[in-house]
Parts: sequence; structure tokens; C-alpha cells
Amino acid sequence: MAAQFGRRLRRGATSGAIVAAAVAALAASQGPGAIPPPTDNLSGDTTIGAGDATTPPGDAAGSATGDSPYYTDLPPLNPPKVPGVAPTGPQVPIVTGPAEAGIPATVLAAYRRAEASVRASDPSCNLPWQLLAGIGKVESGQASGGRVDGNGTTFTPILGPALDGNGFALIQDTDDGAFDGDTTHDRAVGPMQFIPSTWAVWGQDANGDGKKDPNNIYDAAQAAGMYLCAGGRNLAIKADLDKAILSYNRSTEYLTTVLNWFEYYGRGAHTVPDGTGRLPVDRSDRPGSGRSPFPVSPSSPATPSPRPSPDRPSPKPTDPATTPPSKPSEPSKPSTTNPSGPDVGTPVEVPPTLRVSRLKPGTATLTAVTGSTFAQAASVTAVDATGRPVAGVSVRFVLPATTDARFPAGATTVTVASDARGVATAPALRAGEKAASFTIRATVPGRSSLPAAELKATVEVRKADALTRIGDTALTAETGAGYADVTVESRLAGALAPGVTVTAVVTDSADSTGQSADGPSFGKDAAGNPIRTKVLKTDAQSRLVVEGLVAGEKAGSYVLLLTAPGGGTVKVPLTVTAPVTTPPTTPDPTEEPTPDPAPTTSSSTSPSTSPSATTSPTASASPSA
Repeated sequence: MAAQFGRRLRRGATSGAIVAAAVAALAASQGPGAIPPPTDNLSGDTTIGAGDATTPPGDAAGSATGDSPYYTDLPPLNPPKVPGVAPTGPQVPIVTGPAEAGIPATVLAAYRRAEASVRASDPSCNLPWQLLAGIGKVESGQASGGRVDGNGTTFTPILGPALDGNGFALIQDTDDGAFDGDTTHDRAVGPMQFIPSTWAVWGQDANGDGKKDPNNIYDAAQAAGMYLCAGGRNLAIKADLDKAILSYNRSTEYLTTVLNWFEYYGRGAHTVPDGTGRLPVDRSDRPGSGRSPFPVSPSSPATPSPRPSPDRPSPKPTDPATTPPSKPSEPSKPSTTNPSGPDVGTPVEVPPTLRVSRLKPGTATLTAVTGSTFAQAASVTAVDATGRPVAGVSVRFVLPATTDARFPAGATTVTVASDARGVATAPALRAGEKAASFTIRATVPGRSSLPAAELKATVEVRKADALTRIGDTALTAETGAGYADVTVESRLAGALAPGVTVTAVVTDSADSTGQSADGPSFGKDAAGNPIRTKVLKTDAQSRLVVEGLVAGEKAGSYVLLLTAPGGGTVKVPLTVTAPVTTPPTTPDPTEEPTPDPAPTTSSSTSPSTSPSATTSPTASASPSA
């Protein structure tokens, strides 16, 4: 790509040592959450959300922009100074300063929001918003000086020249003109200048409006941040920082220009109203070369000559005030790409987490009975925008609080990776004791805007279609007395059915299902009321024992009704009898009463003489008397 600079690039202005120190300072001072939500956002936006990316990478010619032209304006030699803060120390935005340090309010809000979002999902990248600001300055002059609406979308599409191979990369049309209006060649689009094929991979919906719009500063800044962090880069390391910038545009001059602005904003920046940002002038494409300055209307993709833009002055080759004189001894450089530079041509590898476009729920029916393991496992398939499976995607399965079903070790949340078929399968799920339907949600960590896959699961009660009493002893008891225990066995389709819930109710007759008002009971509750309904469960041998049944105070016939889900029923007769009373005994007149023994009158009375002391009827009737 030919490059003509309006003024000499200050190669020594940003030494490696200074930039490295600045990067380290920014990384140390701006950990996740250190930058608060902007209070100076003049856009009034309240719907900003985390972004997402889709689709596998296309042919992006090895860079995000297709090596499109960029602004070569450099920051002032005297950078903004914040009193009491070292040039490379931790910074916060200031409210006043030179015009070059002013960043439009909505644009700055988008950079800071992108930093916070990327740092939350990829903290090891150490992305500083000042890097986004440096790239945004070089690519589009901070979205044409902040000419964006309240939602962050540029009033006029920002388009680069056709990438037809004439001084730029040759990239045939990949989007059918959907983003750039050009159905022949691709063009860089939006404030961060993504070519359509790169946007197809990294495009974001960071402002929550349901669209991935490269002309929206929130969407574009989020995408740029994620792109710069790709491949496990740590931007606090100078080598990784250089690689990230060069992956955006493969030019060593581009690298130096961005680093100049990065360092400049790192020393201080302030907010200016939208639409009033300082517009750059110098471009890397030679004035008068036939390339169109930004912005370009998508309705006219081919522009043979430069034309003025309402939001940015257009340099005229014949105007000495805008065109710096060229030196005959300094010919135009045929290319600013440095093939031997660090990682200038290495394609960016898109992580699986970003490639996935959708999670497809598995087709298995998730059903189990209480207390058992689900026969089928919960699963989803991670696919990209073309429907191809994506391996290595982390998928998190989450159970709702409404169920007592659990993954192994009692877990309610598990995370697994998709296999070569793109399938992520959760570990075995065990049902609890609560019979109900619930929904398992599957999500991709770090992709909060990617819709969750929902899997329906149902826990059913255990059933028994037959209940049989073991033994046939009649159950009879007097009022207030206890009954013998009753043993019952449950079966389903002829097989033993353990763990079945059985309801036992004392009724008035075999035809009744309602609770008796005065029959036998299972004791009394805390308020002293008889308990005539009890819920039991068959054990591992499919049996249960009804015990503690006591006859009521009213004699009569009753029924112990036992029912189970599935239709199993058994009726056991209960009899309450009145207690047996013993009538008083009457003396028999034919029997002589037994005389009471005579009292003892003297301790000296001899047993042999005691009869003589009693007058006998026979003796009194003797003739000798």
C-alpha cells in the first residue's frame, strides 16, 4: 500500500521503553471494574449490553481492515498534563485540556464500556480503553469527530475505498454489499473500519438493539477489543501489544501512529460534546490518487475522485494550506507493510467461544421418576452461523431453584466442553423427591448476549397399578384399643415397585373415599384432633407397614383405604367393638352360706374345746335335755 505522510512521522516520539511503561501502568490501574460507568455520556443511552460474535473467520486478508488507508495525524509534541500525575502513571479522564485530547462523549463511553466488558470476560488480556481510542483516532477520527446519534450510530456510513488490489489488498465482495454497498469489492466499514468478512466473525451487538452494526460505535468498539485480545494476547506485554495492532493493519507506520495516540491518551484525555471532536486531515493514501476520503455513501460504492465531506475537510492537491510540500529526495513508499516485522501476517485465530452462533438443544426426552437417575442426559450442540459444529466450546448447564434434581455431588451448575461433533453433554442428572417439570438452561460463559438453550425436563411420581395386603388377619379392636399392623406390597405391570408413595385413609365404608369423622385414627395431632390420613412409601422391597392404628370411640365397621399413583388400591375392613361388660353375681338360694369363723375370745382356748362352746341345733333337740 502506497503511503504519503503530510508531515514526518515522529518515530522517536514513542520509544519502546515509554510505551511499555505506559502499557504496564494502564494494565495495573485499570483492572476489571476499575473504570466506572461513564457519567459524561451525552447520548442518554441506557441499553448497553455485552456483545457476542458469530460465524467462522472468512478471508480477511490477514487484518481487520484489509490494510485500508488511515489517518496519519500525530498528537502534539506537548501531551496533556495532569497535575500531580506522572506521564506514565495511572490516569483518569480530565475535564479540560488541548483539543487533540478531547474525545466525543458517546465515543469515549463506548471505548470505556468495551474495556469493562472485555476485561470482565477476558481479564488476562488487560485491554485499556486508550488503545481503542488510539485506533479509533487513526481509523476514523473518533467516528468523524463524534457525529453519532444517541444510540451510537454514525449519521453517515463511514466507508473506505474499494479494496480492489490497486494500492490496497484485493478482497472480492463477501457480503453482497450488505455493509459497504459494494457488490464487487469489500470496503472497510464504520468508525473502527472493519471489512465485512472480519465483521462477520467479530461483529457485536454491544448496545443491545438487536443488531450487529459496524457503523455503531458501541458495537464496533466491542468488536475491536475482542479482536485485539484474540489468541490469548496480554496487551500489558509490549510484544503482544504490537502484534495486536499489526493484526489490525499490517504496517509498521500504522503501529507507530497508533502507539503515539495510545500514549497520548494514556497521559490524559477529556470529554467533548458529540460532533465537536478534532478532525484529522492527513491520510496514508496519497492526495489526488483517486481514493475517496471518508465518509462514502453506500449508494455510490465506486468514487473516481475525492469529494468534500460535510463532516470532515477534504484535502485539495492544489491547496498549499492543506497539502504539505513533498520533498523530491523522499519518494513515495510503495508499501508500508513490513513482512519481517512481528507477526504482521499471522491470521487471527477465532476462539471457539466466539465462533459459536447458537446452541441447539438435544432431542432426548428428559424424564425420570422421583429418586431415580434420568435415562437420557441433557445435551446441546454448538454451531456456527453456517450450522457447522464448533468443538471446544465451554457450555454451562444450570438447574432452576424450583427443582430438587441435582447433578453429581449435589451440584446445580456444571460446565462441560463440546466435543468434535460440537455436542456438549451434561453429566447424569438425578431426580429428587419433587415431582414437577422444570427447564435446564445451557449458556456459553462470556457470551451473555447469546440466547440460552432451554431443555425441558420432567420428574414424575413413582407408580403402582396394584397393591396387595400381605396376610388376612381380621382387624378388630375395642374402642380405644390398637390394631395389628398391616403390611402391603406394591407392583407395577407385575414387577415390584419400590419407592411408591401410598396414601392411607380411614373411611366409613368400602364405597367411600372420604375421611371418616369418627372412625379409627393414627393418633392425634398437636391440637388433639384425630389423624385419619397418612402418607407412606414402599421400601426397597416394595413393601410398607401401616402401624399405630387405634380404634375410635364409636363401635361400627370402617375401611382402611390405601391408594397409589398408577391406580393401585387395597381396602382393609376395620371393626370397632364396644368393650364387654360383666354383670353382678346373685347368691344361689339352694346353697348354705358359709359361716364366718368365730372370733377368738381367749388365747388359752384350745382348738379341741372350741366346738363345745357352740350350741348345736342337734344337741338342743336331744331327749336328755
